Amino acid sequence: MADRLVEGLNLYKRKDYTGALSFFLSVPDPSGRDALDIAYYLGLCYFNLDRYDDAMLYLEQIVTSVKEGETENERVLQCRYVLAVIYCRTGRSQLANFELDALLKAGYKSPSVYASFAYLSWEQGNVDQCIEFYEKALSLDGNNATALNGLGYVLASESRDLSRALSLCKKALNIAPDSPACLDSVGWVYYRMGLYSQARKYLEQAHRRDADNEVIKQHLKDAELVEE
Repeated sequence: MADRLVEGLNLYKRKDYTGALSFFLSVPDPSGRDALDIAYYLGLCYFNLDRYDDAMLYLEQIVTSVKEGETENERVLQCRYVLAVIYCRTGRSQLANFELDALLKAGYKSPSVYASFAYLSWEQGNVDQCIEFYEKALSLDGNNATALNGLGYVLASESRDLSRALSLCKKALNIAPDSPACLDSVGWVYYRMGLYSQARKYLEQAHRRDADNEVIKQHLKDAELVEE
């Protein structure tokens, strides 16, 4: 990276995404390597600020900069992964599948990629495929909190092996103790097991941490309406 971009990189490393965004947008007349570096960090800044449409504009520049016959480098593969996450979050399932397929074909078989595929399969109603992808993620990293929590939640929702579901979700919660998603999943497993007071305890904690989450609100409502 050119010396004139170091300040922006330092802001990004400190997770000052707003500051980094302002810096990179202010760089005059970027060209060549600088232009690609700036597009890369602008895409990531916008992604971390949940400005997905803006993020896609820049991340797609990186992905399409690869010429035919060239091997995609780590940065391009990372941008594909971030694009897949954006597409998953915004309901663009076909585009998400395209990017995730490209990652797997390129040998980018990380737990995060498999967990993203699992989430997408769940959203599309393909439960068996979802479980298969979460299992693949955990075979690569048995402490991946996203995969642990995701698989536990799916098993609970489908009433498949609730004991394992609880073990998986509790392990995820130990790794990420402040995660509303992990708290919600533990509560949801207890709900599916018929242990409603335990369910409410965890679901109330999840709701306190993420009061606007519609799934958590519905789970808590379900638990509150049931008497043990």
